[in-house]
Amino acid sequence: MNHADMPSSAPIPTPAKSADISRETAESRFHTQHHGPVSDFYAQAPKVASDAKRSRHAQGRSFATRCVATTPFDPTGAVVPSIYLASTYAHPVPGCDPRPAPMPCGTNEEGGHSYQRWSNPTRAAVEVAVASLEDASHCYAFATGMAAISAVFSTVKTGQRVLLCASLYGGTFQYISNYFPSRGIEYDLVADLNALSTQDIPADTAMIYIESPTNPCLRVVDIAHAASLAHSVGAKLAIDNTFQTAYLQRPLDLGADIVAYSATKYIAGHGDVLAGMVLANDEEISEQIRLAQVALGAPLAPFDSYSVLRGLKTMVVRMDRQMENAAKIRNFLTAHELVTKVYYPGSHDSKEAEIQSRQSRGDGSVLSFDLAEEVNLSKFVGALDIIGYAVSLGGVESLLCHPASMTHASMNDKQLQAAGISKRMIRLAVGIEDVDDLIAELERALRAGLANCSEDKA
Repeated sequence: MNHADMPSSAPIPTPAKSADISRETAESRFHTQHHGPVSDFYAQAPKVASDAKRSRHAQGRSFATRCVATTPFDPTGAVVPSIYLASTYAHPVPGCDPRPAPMPCGTNEEGGHSYQRWSNPTRAAVEVAVASLEDASHCYAFATGMAAISAVFSTVKTGQRVLLCASLYGGTFQYISNYFPSRGIEYDLVADLNALSTQDIPADTAMIYIESPTNPCLRVVDIAHAASLAHSVGAKLAIDNTFQTAYLQRPLDLGADIVAYSATKYIAGHGDVLAGMVLANDEEISEQIRLAQVALGAPLAPFDSYSVLRGLKTMVVRMDRQMENAAKIRNFLTAHELVTKVYYPGSHDSKEAEIQSRQSRGDGSVLSFDLAEEVNLSKFVGALDIIGYAVSLGGVESLLCHPASMTHASMNDKQLQAAGISKRMIRLAVGIEDVDDLIAELERALRAGLANCSEDKA
């Protein structure tokens, strides 16, 4: 189904288990308990406050509305989430009244706060907001996307195996190539998971880990098929859904067990905060991720949590504009004589194009392309003005990078080739600027790359 076929205003079904309670009812119950006996309030307020917060994402609300309606109920009437910077919180003294009212702890706890590494009201607010976007039971916010991915891999034990798509984020490759061997974890990089059958999955496989589309080759993996492969041997399917977000693709609905995000990218969207998210429905998996968040010590800080919440409010508007721009730039690059290949979701073959149309509402706004041999990379990059030469993606600004020497620099030539990454490849993350300006700049830079073309081209 194409992005245009599913408008952002379309209601998103919510599982029956989600809180079905009006905000007014929740507030009434909250205030009734607050003015009742302290013991009654202390015993019941966490659930009521949590219900009030979840009611901001009531059944039937569209994705775009859920992105905006992220403020938890606040007795002060604040219309944006408060930033709680406290590193620690007073505990109730047994037998003494009045005691401090417990605060809601997001999707993950019903008790009060104790220490910021364990829980924080602002972090709880962003966890609930992100969980609501794909109706996940649990969401855990981390200090970076790699902290989130590390937490996912912490669930794998010595002696187990992980299968991964061969084309994947360079940071993920750096992690598995350095830490899996020392932890006694086997791993295989698979060129095409879509071609595997259940008979091809080793019995010791504990996890299949995918990206779809992949970074930076934009290969598409059939999520439902990958889930079937994993579950056939009792393994879990984990997916990095950063490029698509829940706006375009909902992996939990397709059978995935764990969804990870670099929230630095589209969710926050302004290039001013690092953050990661892990979502799951399974209680056992969720407890393992929660333990990693606390024990490994990389939760999202309060101010960063607020920054992500603020960015989330405009995610739909930003992504719509970015995808509109990316489609026009893709057409421009495809027709350009100085570009030999353009990579986008479904470009590899017709099978992947069919999978992409079936499991995603759109292609996102990241694309890659190979420069023709006569284009000098340094001259090309040096002619850029609007488009930044930098890693990262998903922000309002357009960024361009050279994966072989930047995002995937930890790979050697053989590994780059196996991943499908050419040394002529450029990855372009399209922003929200005027698309005519972006196309004019790319045209100018490509022409500038022809100057002194006898110099080193890469």
